[in-house]
Amino acid sequence: MSTYNPQEVEQHAQQLWEEHQSFVVKADDNKEKYYCLSMFPYPSGKLHMGHVRNYTLSEVIARYQKMQGKNVLQPIGYDAFGLPAENAAIKHGKEPAEWTYANMEEMSAQFKRLGFAFDWSRELATCQPDYYRWEQWMFVKLYEQGLVYRKDAVVNWDPVDQTVLANEQVENGRGWRSGAEVIRKSIPQWFLKITDYADELLSSLDNMPGWPDSVKTMQRNWIGKSKGLELDFEVTDFGPVSIYTTRPDTLYGVSYMAVAPEHPLALQAAETNPELGAFLKQCNKEQSNEAAMATMEKKGMFSGFYATHPLTGEQVPVWVANFVLMTYGTGAVMAVPGHDQRDYEFAQKYDLPITQVIDAEGDLTAAAITEKGRLMNSGDFSGMDFNQAFKAMADQFKAQGTGRVQINYRLRDWGVSRQRYWGCPIPIIYCDDCGAIPVPEKDLPVVLPEDVVFDETGGSPIKKMPEFYETSCPKCGQAATRETDTFDTFMESSWYYARYTCPGYSGGMLSEEADHWLPVDQYIGGIEHAILHLLYARFYHKVLRDQGLVKSDEPFTNLLTQGMVLKDGAKMSKSKGNTVDPQELIDRYGADTVRVFSMFAAPPEQSLEWSDEGVDGAARYLNRVWYQVTTYLQTHGADAPAMSGEADKAQKDMRFKIHQTIEKVTQDIGERQTFNTAIAAMMELTNALSKFDDQSDNGLAIRFEGWFNLVKMLSPFAPHMTQALWEQLGQKELLCDASWPAVDQSALVQDEIEMVVQVNGKLRGRIAVAVDADKASIEALALADPNVQKFVEGNTIRKVIVVPKRLVNVVAS
Repeated sequence: MSTYNPQEVEQHAQQLWEEHQSFVVKADDNKEKYYCLSMFPYPSGKLHMGHVRNYTLSEVIARYQKMQGKNVLQPIGYDAFGLPAENAAIKHGKEPAEWTYANMEEMSAQFKRLGFAFDWSRELATCQPDYYRWEQWMFVKLYEQGLVYRKDAVVNWDPVDQTVLANEQVENGRGWRSGAEVIRKSIPQWFLKITDYADELLSSLDNMPGWPDSVKTMQRNWIGKSKGLELDFEVTDFGPVSIYTTRPDTLYGVSYMAVAPEHPLALQAAETNPELGAFLKQCNKEQSNEAAMATMEKKGMFSGFYATHPLTGEQVPVWVANFVLMTYGTGAVMAVPGHDQRDYEFAQKYDLPITQVIDAEGDLTAAAITEKGRLMNSGDFSGMDFNQAFKAMADQFKAQGTGRVQINYRLRDWGVSRQRYWGCPIPIIYCDDCGAIPVPEKDLPVVLPEDVVFDETGGSPIKKMPEFYETSCPKCGQAATRETDTFDTFMESSWYYARYTCPGYSGGMLSEEADHWLPVDQYIGGIEHAILHLLYARFYHKVLRDQGLVKSDEPFTNLLTQGMVLKDGAKMSKSKGNTVDPQELIDRYGADTVRVFSMFAAPPEQSLEWSDEGVDGAARYLNRVWYQVTTYLQTHGADAPAMSGEADKAQKDMRFKIHQTIEKVTQDIGERQTFNTAIAAMMELTNALSKFDDQSDNGLAIRFEGWFNLVKMLSPFAPHMTQALWEQLGQKELLCDASWPAVDQSALVQDEIEMVVQVNGKLRGRIAVAVDADKASIEALALADPNVQKFVEGNTIRKVIVVPKRLVNVVAS
């Protein structure tokens, strides 16, 4: 074909890959394995440009590693459960299962149209019972080991829809769907003891060089290890109230205490104080999470109780404050307005005392002084620094039995209960006599009914289906009920990477093949998943290890976090009306153009700004490569010419450019993962080869060598077009099975190099110098250059600076 026809070329290549099952892999101990994985998608129905970019990154890496001779696993599947599918199904009058499976089918077709090298034989969907039965099995195992427990937890409750709402579903204090005022309600929830692994999750980060430092820092901060003192403040007519502080050096600055609205002290005080009771009800309508607390107006009310200061013996008032979370720490804090900005603002609002007890820079009339320093106004501890005061106070409280040194974590246990329908059923049965009993292994999976009806009362339909929740107790046999809550979808996404290694295995959660492939060599996904998903997956992997299912300690060896796709400076989204449909681009330009643009427009970790001109540019480049290669072959044929005799300088320079490009592209893909610069280097080589019109035997041999290797290097980015060119180059094996180009080191040995010549820092010429030329020779050549002479004429040359193999700078005045 003399004209590049993307649709025809792409159909041909995809048919070849399908016929040869090119990307279906099996464990092979004779080849080095390489597991390349992108975070799997939620089946929304249509691919967007974020999908295209994410999976093209994975594509380039996987195809490159395959050409390195490795046995590459690159699977795909769907994170299929979750509230978005439930909401969309309700909106469109369909069942979530029907909606989800239709979307998966459509997205799979689009993935295949893009030519992604997935092993489709390993496809999984988390909504399939043969997948989620094993996370039910794992939950039961963890329950038996004491790593699962149930307790009351405060949630956002929609009283109309009768369901718990995620924080993002609460809009201006009202439910997103019903419009009802949301209340904070305490209901039983299931938790996994991720905090038992907090120390290992933190310390393991020090042994993960393949992860970006920014992601590791985010995880460290989320885990939040701290050393402090846990103290008891004795409250008259109530009893001791425990607090935890990392700043015991500020204890003499405590002017009040604050407790959460759900704290037992607040509830007791409200029994005789109707005004306080009304305040607690108001607080129950507000969101209860750290992000909301940071921005919401700080409100409080005096409880009527006083606490005894553990050092001074003074009485300090106990306030109920909406900024204290019952789910964080002890639900009570000691307030030091002189040295904590939140406490400072609250004290100013309610006219509470503000005392300075730390000698550090700052002005208490303007803000709290938060820096550490020596203690002042602190009795016998005055003059001590932070460390001295910490030890002295710890010793005193320990002797008194009123306090203790405590290592705390910001990390909370993982609440996995969700009061929605479209999720994995929690395998628990409730019996009036036996309590909560895990479903026996022989009765797993507990299958979620897919034929359901959503009625106008809202809430999960399985809570209204006796045929689902009515059962018998596996222990005593009497009538019992199933748990109707479902798992948080992070449960499914926390171990899918492991199930890809053996998706059809029915003898257990994982087969022995898991250890062949794991850990994942390269994991790719959005930076927005840097904390929760990655933290939960790391926790789950350690649980799998402790169950004897895997041997490795971490799930992902290397992590690449890509930026967003933007248009006009904003993230692409349907709500903004600024999306670009990849299918329209594929139909117009072909899949290879879309792939090349998404890799060339920006480095992977940075946001990609959409550009119609950029897509046109990618299309023009591929058309140019096609034209140049096919024109050469039409004129000279596909037989590789042989070099005859010694190459002249121009020929050596061209071979140098070819192998310099191979070296750079190899490093850019395999080491630096800067795919945009790899494409830029190939564009430079294309330009150089296009201008190299040497018709001699040596010239033709070099031109063939250049186009042959360019087609290979370009193949991970544009696999369809390069497969067609590969065939025209006379090759029988599939290009995806070919070996990566090798650098000929002899071609990189130069007799001469080009150096830039500057005059007073400005580029004025270029000179060719022998590789082993001495400084005096280089200076002489630079000063003899006609253009340099023009700019130094009439001036005195003050000095000549030679930067070996790079530049010469002539300083003249």
